[in-house]
Amino acid sequence: MKHLALSIIIAIAGNHLAVAEPGGAALQLKQTIPLPGVEGRIDHLDLDVAGERLFVCALGNNTAEVLDLRKGERVHSISGLGAPQSLVYVSELNRLFIANDKGGLCNIYDVKSWQLIGKVDFQDDADNMRYDSAAKQIYVGFGGGGIGVINATDGKRVGAIKLAAHPEAFELEKHGRRIFVNVPNAGQVAVIDRDKGEVISTWKPDRASANFPMALDEANHRLFIACRNPAKLVVLNTDSGDTVTTLDISSDADEVFYDAKRRRLYAICGEGYVDFIEQADSDHYKPAAIIPTASGARTGLFVPERDALFIAVPHRGTQVAEIRRYQIQ
Repeated sequence: MKHLALSIIIAIAGNHLAVAEPGGAALQLKQTIPLPGVEGRIDHLDLDVAGERLFVCALGNNTAEVLDLRKGERVHSISGLGAPQSLVYVSELNRLFIANDKGGLCNIYDVKSWQLIGKVDFQDDADNMRYDSAAKQIYVGFGGGGIGVINATDGKRVGAIKLAAHPEAFELEKHGRRIFVNVPNAGQVAVIDRDKGEVISTWKPDRASANFPMALDEANHRLFIACRNPAKLVVLNTDSGDTVTTLDISSDADEVFYDAKRRRLYAICGEGYVDFIEQADSDHYKPAAIIPTASGARTGLFVPERDALFIAVPHRGTQVAEIRRYQIQ
């Protein structure tokens, strides 16, 4: 149904999905920023909220792109990177940390001058990053199985936590000391104690694998795992690791976000859709809508303070590389 009727809204009773056009009620396209000359995959994004700048990992282009949201255009490009996969902007230091697949380097840039001011060598496949603003530490997934820790203030590596295989997305508790990590090649979600610096438990997604993106509803003790084989959203209880429920989603998910204000999940899927999932309560979830985007558009950034969802669209055929900013209704 969704492949045949993308230009209209289809409302179907029961547990079926509503397929809506991008300008529909759920999601409105507000801004499109072209990325001329950017080729290949686009990976993760981060935002300078005060400066209205969006940072984009152009993995296949070996660049990081800097977009001015006020002007609606690219204003800088950091070249010579090694397939950048993730980045973190630390506003209080005005620094940008970029994790590279090739060589495993995490490059550190002064965002005022764009000078390279430091490097942290993880040797191989530096990937997803998360920032603990309270501790001023950056966590970096890397290599054959580790989470590295960087002191953001001095740019030095201060530790590492061993995992069974390469980590993908992970989430830090804000009111606890755990880290939840997708480890797809080991078929598990690893639970890390930050104080001990070690894995304290492993959980297995129920009847699904290729668990790449992840989101956390810490208040309700729920962890959301988007899997690709088959394409499902798995909801885990963070107290026990038990599966609460599973739902079908579109294929090739690479981002999932939890919107606490609306009690809603957004799964960005490379099949060319954003799946909306409503949370009735911590145990009950319902597919609500499928919003078409573009083929291969599977990464993005949800900014809850602005009710905004950014989606990265790669160049494919006549489809140009661009960043789209959607307003969530």
